[in-house]
Amino acid sequence: MTHTFFVSMAYGISALALCGLVGWIMIDQAARKRELAELEKRGVKRRSGGGKA
Repeated sequence: MTHTFFVSMAYGISALALCGLVGWIMIDQAARKRELAELEKRGVKRRSGGGKA
């Protein structure tokens, strides 16, 4: 195994892991937005909504 191959594989695996994490975060963000929309539709208000405390 050459040094160049080893380094290339390390970068490739790291890039795949990072892409996987970014994808997971984006999917989770969409799910949380759907949950928030559902809660707001049912009348639940956020405490950080800017109203007087």
